Amino acid sequence: MKSNMGTADRTIRAIIGIAALAAWPLGLVEGTLGIIALVVGVVLIATVIMGWCPPYDLLGINTGAKDRQ
Repeated sequence: MKSNMGTADRTIRAIIGIAALAAWPLGLVEGTLGIIALVVGVVLIATVIMGWCPPYDLLGINTGAKDRQ
């Protein structure tokens, strides 16, 4: 897995992922929406940690500066 996410992309995903993970314990979302927020948060944080986004790979998107010209 080659990194296909840039710093800005990873930062935005981390902020949204943390917010999604915090929404349920803080009581901002409940029920099914809370579970969806937890799943979305986990997926976003996982992509940040790996530096790799599967849909980006399938679509040939690379927001990182390494391969840009």
